[in-house]
Amino acid sequence: MDKQMLARINALAKKKKTVGLTAAEQEEQKKLYKLYLGEIRQQFSQTLDNVSVEEQDGTVVPFKEAYKKKK
Repeated sequence: MDKQMLARINALAKKKKTVGLTAAEQEEQKKLYKLYLGEIRQQFSQTLDNVSVEEQDGTVVPFKEAYKKKK
């Protein structure tokens, strides 16, 4: 996500709080939020790919595998 998109998200949020948004601006805001949250989720998932957990027996396993076992 580039700085222009973040600036637009912030501008729409500020306008929504002050004077309100038109229907077109509401749709634009929904699309931008969807893109933003998708990128955040992807970054978080990639971060979890780099996290490991040490089990009680001393073995080290990727976080996602360790989490699946406990469910």
